[in-house]
Amino acid sequence: MSEDFSPQFFVERDTSGKQSELKITHRHLPHWELEGSYYFVSFDCDRTTLSLTEILIVKNLIIDGHKKFYLLVATVVMPDHVHLVFSPLPGYSLSRILKETKGKSARLINLHRGTTGSIWQAESYDRIIRDENELLEKLNYMLENPLKRGLTKDPWNYPGWYLSPERKPV
Repeated sequence: MSEDFSPQFFVERDTSGKQSELKITHRHLPHWELEGSYYFVSFDCDRTTLSLTEILIVKNLIIDGHKKFYLLVATVVMPDHVHLVFSPLPGYSLSRILKETKGKSARLINLHRGTTGSIWQAESYDRIIRDENELLEKLNYMLENPLKRGLTKDPWNYPGWYLSPERKPV
């Protein structure tokens, strides 16, 4: 990661003094939700891969949700999966955001292809990011992903990569 990236994303947004409750649900994987948290999320394609145009469709949809539904830190859209780091805005749950992101992007990809059907696997992986060190670890992992896959020589210029220019949420 660039040395000038000093994350300050762990700013307390709730000034009421009340503590949020941890909500835990399960499908095949456990899913933890804690209001005000930042999440590292991954979801995989379901028996398909994305073209460059489709990668950009997904990336732009995710960017478009910034400050509407969540505070986006970064995303990387790969041909067969997506990673993102974000914090849901009040009133939007992690599960709702993922359902809508996957649903809308699948609809747009199917329109582009002239097809119907699922694009994404039903379940996603999510993890609450506990501190700035873990945030940097996840961002480095995401940045290096297209490099390790041989998709680019410069991950900063990979078309599916996006890092928010903001240093703090609003």
